[in-house]
Order: sequence, then C-alpha cells, then structure tokens
Amino acid sequence: MFDIHCHLLPNVDDGPRSWDICLQMCEMAQADGIEHIVATPHANDEFQYDREVLSRMLDELSQRVSGKLQLSLGCDFHLSYENLVDVLKNPSQYTIAGTNYLLVELSDFSVPPSVSQSLHRLLATGVVPIITHPERNLVLQNNRRCVLEWVEDGCLVQITANSLTGRWGRDAQQTAEWLMKHAAAHVLATDAHGVGSRPPILSEGLLAAERILGVSAARALVYDNPRAVIYGESVPSRRAS
Repeated sequence: MFDIHCHLLPNVDDGPRSWDICLQMCEMAQADGIEHIVATPHANDEFQYDREVLSRMLDELSQRVSGKLQLSLGCDFHLSYENLVDVLKNPSQYTIAGTNYLLVELSDFSVPPSVSQSLHRLLATGVVPIITHPERNLVLQNNRRCVLEWVEDGCLVQITANSLTGRWGRDAQQTAEWLMKHAAAHVLATDAHGVGSRPPILSEGLLAAERILGVSAARALVYDNPRAVIYGESVPSRRAS
C-alpha cells in the first residue's frame, strides 16, 4: 500500500517527538503492508517548513530503514494567503515528490469563503489540490456537496483511513462513507502522527472501504491512486457523481 499523508519526521511538527518513535512508526507501517510513505510535515503558521532541511532528514531516515520502506517528501499545506502566494511561485517546494499534486489542508472547524477561488488558482497553474480529510471538517459535514463541486473542478480528495473506523466520530464516519459512495474520495491515507491513537495503519480503513465500495474500488484508494500521485501520473475516476 501507499500512504501519501503521514507526519513521520521527528521534531518538525506535532508528529513523533524522537527518532525512536519515527522508526517505530516505520516498523508499524511495514507490518501493516505499507511499502511507500510520503512524509508530510505541516506547512502552516505554527510550524516552519524548510524543504532542504526536511529532504536531508528524509535521506537520513531512508538510511536508517535500510531501504525497507520507500520514502518521498510532501507537506500538509495549510491554505493561507501567504502559503498560496508562495506555492504559486514555487510549487515544487511543497508538492508531493516534486509532482503537480499538493495536499491541501483546511481547518477542522471552518471553510473560509476564499477556498474555492484559491483552489481554482492552483488548478489554473497546473497544481492538483488533494483536499485532506474533508470528512472531519464540521462545516463540510453539513455541506457535503461543496466537496463534490471541488472534485468537479478537478480537485482530488483524501479520506483519513481511521475516519472509516470511527476514530473521528460518527459524523466524520458518515461523511466519509457518503463521499466514497458519491465518487468523491480518491485516496485513503493514515494522517499518522505517532504509534498511539493516530498510527500508520491503512489496513483497517481498507477493510471498511471494501464493505462500502467492493474490493477492487477500495484497493484503488490505497494502491493505484496514491501510487499515481507519488509518480506524477493521472489518477483515474476523478469526477464526482
């Protein structure tokens, strides 16, 4: 499996606080069947995002895991005005593995009125926003068709795997299931932050997705689609219904 959203690198955001925990996360991911992780530190007002420093850390992690796990670099990109201005100038400083795919994070509590315009600006420059965990957003839980509109515009959607198992509450679970049934979920990812309540586990979410979509469509969410993202290829079945 391929995990494109994971806070794996130590001491750079609210993820693991040590290399030991980082390596435990890698072992846990491997045991779960994950073969490739995109490390996605936050890029927001709270945590500084320095691509060069993070690239060196990722190289060190790759050496520590001795090639047993494939690794790439992206970010959890907060859609603020300052970030938007910079990513439009320097997209490869934020995108997943230098491709045209960008994880775009909204607050869990609000949706600014400028979001659609900002997404359109990214799309117009060739950057494909992957909206992270919209099922956890309290506003979008009650306005799900807004997500469908973004998908129609060309955005992709990433669902958190353990939203499907109830980790984020019943409303998030029901919203995730609704988005999947309406072809508005393209990738399952862990959004892992450690080895406790938010671990790098995809298999449980995959099983839940299989019950909703069937085996073939569910497996595309953890194999075909995230792999295409990592390698900069086209993701099939992008339109909502």
